[in-house]
Amino acid sequence: MEEEASRHSVALVLDFGSQYTHLITRRIRQLGVCSFCLSAAEASLDAVAKLAPSLILLSGGPHSVYEPGAPSVPPGFFDYVRDRGVPVVGICYGLQLIVAQMGGSVEPAANREYGSMDVVPVAGSVLYGDDDSTQSVWMSHGDEVVEMPRGFVVVARSVQGSIAAIENPDLGIYALQYHPEVSHSPKGIDTLKRLLFEVGGLTDDWKVQDVLQEQIDLIATTVGPDDHAICALSGGVDSTVAATIVHKVMGDRLHCVFVDNGLLRYKERERVMETFKRDLHLPVVCVDAGSQFLAKLEGVVDPERKRKIIGAEFIAVFDEFSRKLEQELGKKPKYLVQGTLYPDVIESCPPPGVVGHSHTIKSHHNVGGLPPSMKLLLLEPLKWLFKDEVRKLGKLLGIPEGFLKRHPFPGPGLAVRVIGGDVTEENLETLRLVDEVFTASIKEAGLYDEMWQAFAGILPVKTVGVQGDKRTHSGSVVLRAVTSEDGMTAERYTFKREFLDQVTREICNTVVDVNRVFYDLTSKPPATIEWE
Repeated sequence: MEEEASRHSVALVLDFGSQYTHLITRRIRQLGVCSFCLSAAEASLDAVAKLAPSLILLSGGPHSVYEPGAPSVPPGFFDYVRDRGVPVVGICYGLQLIVAQMGGSVEPAANREYGSMDVVPVAGSVLYGDDDSTQSVWMSHGDEVVEMPRGFVVVARSVQGSIAAIENPDLGIYALQYHPEVSHSPKGIDTLKRLLFEVGGLTDDWKVQDVLQEQIDLIATTVGPDDHAICALSGGVDSTVAATIVHKVMGDRLHCVFVDNGLLRYKERERVMETFKRDLHLPVVCVDAGSQFLAKLEGVVDPERKRKIIGAEFIAVFDEFSRKLEQELGKKPKYLVQGTLYPDVIESCPPPGVVGHSHTIKSHHNVGGLPPSMKLLLLEPLKWLFKDEVRKLGKLLGIPEGFLKRHPFPGPGLAVRVIGGDVTEENLETLRLVDEVFTASIKEAGLYDEMWQAFAGILPVKTVGVQGDKRTHSGSVVLRAVTSEDGMTAERYTFKREFLDQVTREICNTVVDVNRVFYDLTSKPPATIEWE
């Protein structure tokens, strides 16, 4: 990290646990600026100084600044930035922290603000320039500023009258009560540009190629010349890009394995293995472990238990593969390569030193689901990246574009799409057929590339229907399709009514155990993209 920082101007994000924190990092990278994130729980002034940031952003978070033990900046932080002339930007909790540290007051809000909200800026401010037009922003706070610190001025208010932005140009401190980094704040990117380039004086000299070379160099210095690694290939974009990067360093010392866990989509095993062989030229061993996974999941309906069981079983399979490989090689493989992404780490509440104040949203099977007894060391070259960045890396690596555009598929597979019910072969087969009808219809309509993800889930509900003039008591399924840039926020995809009518008819006519189809209209937040 220090070497990377020395080659670029740096924007540093101190994380107080917001689920959007790393979206700030991503937005800054999109603008061509090198950015890093440090946990505020772990960061010291020495750690900050080593990165020599030209701008520091204080993120949002789930806490209240007036609570005992509320997260704060390192002791001496504001003296440090003042002495070095480093501008500071607070976002949401970051604004409230600045107010409290500077002598103002924050209390629970009389009118909490969540979701889309209009704010009115003040013309002539540093944050907004001459733009005083009303703009829509994304709010997510239950506290508000009730007393301003000396020397600060209010430069935007919400239409409800609450303080939305403040600044003190003399101190080089600026703050927003809303989230400029999310797509729901359309003018937020303009505000970030002004802060980065006009206030912070940063340069747009960071490119995704830097990440690729950095990871290749890191892997080369991490693994020994005789070390071997196993790569868990899922058939998705992330693990394939991760494998391709590691393969550049390790060559035939990388051993790829595809696990058929019995939780795959319709004909997924055959399609994936053909892709590896025909398009990617990766030598892959397929392990059939479906019965092993389904036996462990029998009777389990809690989604967190599902994820942890699946994570543990994957590791058990890899351990067994490792033992067999050891017999062939005469030595133990040392590493396990995974395509873990930043959103996986964020939502799973990562280990100390990454995000110390965050709340767990769900445990991803390859992060929160990993057992403490795991023997293999992890190589995760993508864990600081978002999906769109991974696709750019894949393009640089020569992976076919059609493969890179595949929709995300959860590591736990269809188990987390059997919603609130038993993961039985009967439920899985119903879900496979429904999902295949939905996905094939989307592709036939030429809509696949317009959305981030589309899938079906089976609900734990049987309803009365009429099919063939007979009473039925059959299953219910839900369809979901969303648009997104990075998976951190998402909006439903709006199909034409005729499309949904056609898909519903085909599902009910061709899948025996389904007589009712729902479509999920919810955005993220408040929902997640997957149901479990």
